[in-house]
Amino acid sequence: MASRSAASHGAVDVFAAKDGKVLLVQVKSGRARATKEELEELAKWGENANGDAEVWYYRGRGKVVKRRVHAAGRGGS
Repeated sequence: MASRSAASHGAVDVFAAKDGKVLLVQVKSGRARATKEELEELAKWGENANGDAEVWYYRGRGKVVKRRVHAAGRGGS
């Protein structure tokens, strides 16, 4: 399952979930940068969802730079 929030002003623009794994994405384009506060909020969302949280920077000509701000714990116990 995946969904996006068009023109989102929240912490998460895109979320996806499959086989128990969750990915939360904040998308930035052009020269836009995520602020420290946005990164902290996205990381908190990732932690609360036990999912990976990333910022994807679109830099034109199809170039995407991905920055992970939270990695889900994958172990069992």
